[in-house]
Amino acid sequence: MWEPGLYVEARILADLDELWTHTQDPALRRRWDLRLTRIDQLPRAEGGPLRYRYAARPLPFLTVTATAVGARERERPDGSRTSVLRFACAHPLSPLVEGSGYWRYLPDGDGVRFAAGCDYRPRWGRFGALADRWAVRPLTRWATAWSFDRLRLWLERGVTPERALRNWVAELAVRAAVAVGAAGALAAGLDPAQRVLGTFAASLAFLCPLLLSVALCLALFAPPLPGTPAARRCLRRPSDPVRPPRLMRALENP
Repeated sequence: MWEPGLYVEARILADLDELWTHTQDPALRRRWDLRLTRIDQLPRAEGGPLRYRYAARPLPFLTVTATAVGARERERPDGSRTSVLRFACAHPLSPLVEGSGYWRYLPDGDGVRFAAGCDYRPRWGRFGALADRWAVRPLTRWATAWSFDRLRLWLERGVTPERALRNWVAELAVRAAVAVGAAGALAAGLDPAQRVLGTFAASLAFLCPLLLSVALCLALFAPPLPGTPAARRCLRRPSDPVRPPRLMRALENP
């Protein structure tokens, strides 16, 4: 069994053609894919592979670009579809040198299992390997899963990517405010009810730490709202044995 270095899978209740369009059209993909700020499809030689130029902004002051070649298999005997890619990045500040990946579209009842697998070679030698293990790869996996769930909300609920981002920022802000407030009150030993209600609240003072603890747990661990994208809704490991698509073997380097 081949296991990709990074794997994410989401089940999306949408038409296969609609999902294919929203993932293969660069203009649509830019709206939901958190990892990329720009995607340009380059001129294609007759009979040659698809060619792309990607741009990402890992830091506010840094934009890195990569070139890629790709191929698609839209009609397979089992009804699934496949898209593969090889990419390379020459920017010295990019944590990635080169890599490859695939998207698989697997019909599943009234929906589609949309799976991504990829691996890459990190830059900067031993330091780069450590940075990749503890920061780059976990963040990339999270961003991929979060983006897949944002795409799911768009297709299933009609929540546009822009609105989904606003929902996520708002919910994150509320959770952070509740968590910080509850944690601060617990640490300081404050009794907000007694301060407001006076001696009447003294008989209920024992409830305040409990209520603050419940508020803190809800802020940290409660499931996200239905209209808020969340990486936790996606699988991070393949549920079935996976093999690299045959298309990948014949794909040239970018």
